[in-house]
Amino acid sequence: MSKPRIILTGDRPTGRLHIGHYVGSLRRRVQLQDEGDYQQMYVFIADAQALTDNMDNPEKVRQNVVEVALDYLSVGLDPEKCCIYIQSQIPELCELTFYFMDLVTVSRLQRNPTVKTEIQMRGFSGESIPVGFFTYPISQAADITAFDATTIPVGEDQKPMIEQTCEIVRRFNYIYGDTLVEPTILLPDNAACLRLPGTDGKAKMSKSLGNCIYLSDPADVLKKKVMSMYTDPLHVHVEDPGHLEGNTVFTYLDAFSRPEHFGMYWPEYQNLDELKEHYTRGGLGDMKVKKFLLKILEETLAPIRERRAEYQKDIPAVYEMLRKGSEQAREKAAQTLDRVRKAMKIDYFNDAELIRQQQEAFRNM
Repeated sequence: MSKPRIILTGDRPTGRLHIGHYVGSLRRRVQLQDEGDYQQMYVFIADAQALTDNMDNPEKVRQNVVEVALDYLSVGLDPEKCCIYIQSQIPELCELTFYFMDLVTVSRLQRNPTVKTEIQMRGFSGESIPVGFFTYPISQAADITAFDATTIPVGEDQKPMIEQTCEIVRRFNYIYGDTLVEPTILLPDNAACLRLPGTDGKAKMSKSLGNCIYLSDPADVLKKKVMSMYTDPLHVHVEDPGHLEGNTVFTYLDAFSRPEHFGMYWPEYQNLDELKEHYTRGGLGDMKVKKFLLKILEETLAPIRERRAEYQKDIPAVYEMLRKGSEQAREKAAQTLDRVRKAMKIDYFNDAELIRQQQEAFRNM
């Protein structure tokens, strides 16, 4: 029996990837890759999308392409098992986006919650919104459909984008016949991973807010960030009852801790529930909890950091991997675009019947 799934996901190269990316998507990608329950897996570096709000600073995007590639390799993505490519190197995506633009209204884009949030975060308003940025849900639909992707493992914030892709697919198929594949979103199975907050307690870990723990952070930088992490502002003294809601340290423990960590690093407690119970009744200091979290994060990030150091020794090999992946991806996108052109009846030079009918028509004039 053939494997049913085609998996696709990617990231914008606006900086190094952080642990929010890791628990929100990267960890799941590696798991899916290693399980092997798929027909093909595509992972792309969305440089063209990153340019939609960085057009005045293209060097930022250009330099970070290799940073994201190194992060991909260091977390365990294997170019022998998945196709890793650069978005801008697939020109077929631009043509597909152009056709999809005729299927979406301005008002529908304005209602997209992710677009609204991103516009607000970047300080765009009214006429200052770049058209490319405003329409990137359409571009994202092209990214997905060009590869017949069935499964999109992303964070919760991307749910409106996948919903819009599905709308575009349904609209296209309604007009032109069953041509495109409708994808489904694959969210993290741990609720704490859906939207990991920043170290400062802000709603989202964001490079622009400076509240990230990067996958490549050295051990001393990681320690500094964890020890300064936002906890419970009302937990002033050790004996004070602590609160879990909005407490970043416990949110991270929800996302990263496993039962075996307690036996290894804090045998006083059997599991996270016991730790939480002690904290909420009082008598447990924040620094002890932070030290426990630090040990868990260091266990997670140390091997990633070490693998990255090895890959950094041969950057030409990283670019060669990206070149080969881009060639493979372009071949698939071209096949999809041929199918789209045929459905839209704009594959003129391959439509022998159209040419024959028109020859007959003009002959009888």
